[in-house]
Amino acid sequence: MNKVAAMIRVPAATLRYWRHQGAGPESFKMGPRRVVYREQDVLRWIDVQNAGRSGRRRNPQQKA
Repeated sequence: MNKVAAMIRVPAATLRYWRHQGAGPESFKMGPRRVVYREQDVLRWIDVQNAGRSGRRRNPQQKA
């Protein structure tokens, strides 16, 4: 979980909260406690998040 949190630059607690809410990258439990994220699922989730942003127009006065 920490590796995924670092990859998408959010605290691990946020990733746990998203999982509880049914949001964030797809995950599953391996055994009674271990939460696992497949790399392909995380990358797909990132692509979906990015696709949702592509239609937004940036304010021309806003710096990149």
